[in-house]
Amino acid sequence: MAATILVTGGTGTLGSLVVPLLRAAGRDVRVLTRKERAGQDGVAYVTGDLAKGEGIEAAVAGADTVLHLAGGPKGDEEATRNLARAAAAAGVRHLVYISVIGADHMPISWFKEKLGAERAVADSGVPWTTLRAAQFHDLVLNVVSKMAKMPVLPVPGGLRFQPVDAREVAARIVELTLGEPAGLVPDLAGPKVYGMAELSRGYLAARGKHRLMMPVRMPGKVGRAYRAGENLTLDGAAVGERTWEDFLAERVH
Repeated sequence: MAATILVTGGTGTLGSLVVPLLRAAGRDVRVLTRKERAGQDGVAYVTGDLAKGEGIEAAVAGADTVLHLAGGPKGDEEATRNLARAAAAAGVRHLVYISVIGADHMPISWFKEKLGAERAVADSGVPWTTLRAAQFHDLVLNVVSKMAKMPVLPVPGGLRFQPVDAREVAARIVELTLGEPAGLVPDLAGPKVYGMAELSRGYLAARGKHRLMMPVRMPGKVGRAYRAGENLTLDGAAVGERTWEDFLAERVH
């Protein structure tokens, strides 16, 4: 029998792509969720809450590998520490984590939480792998589409992204999960760096819309960090193939 992989966040944007790939690789998959779900397609679901520390011991019991994809706007560090402690106690062989490029540089609470979670994984005593990825195309689309509802579309100066396709991240994290623990691996970013104006123009063109765009300045430490490209990896990253334009052609009609 193939060793079981526990996946947190298995029903999210990335998890919903990862779980079928793990199953296709012949692995038994167990997904930790906050709400009870019936098992299907060879996937078992167990209920628990990482933030509250509930149900985690039962979820990791018997798992050879834990793939931690769950995350939120706050509380990631504590949730990850709860999971890491349980994984260590259960004798898990490999703990895999998805983080974000810029976790160790960006002065934003969510990035700091991701860095804290990275440290929890590294300090767990369980052999580990962490992949930092750029923002998904899906996230950028959500941001740009909301801003495009305004009569005047704000364009923060110096704000740049290397959006990456979630399917490419899924394929890479599955490869890492099925491999040996590797520590902090090279970042995974998209093939091109875009400013917000370029991302917005691409979206508007795909929707056949027109908006007046107004440059705005991002103040303070956050603005300085974005202008310095602290959220980017310009060297030493693995690079995906699907561009923002490819994504828009598929998703926006």
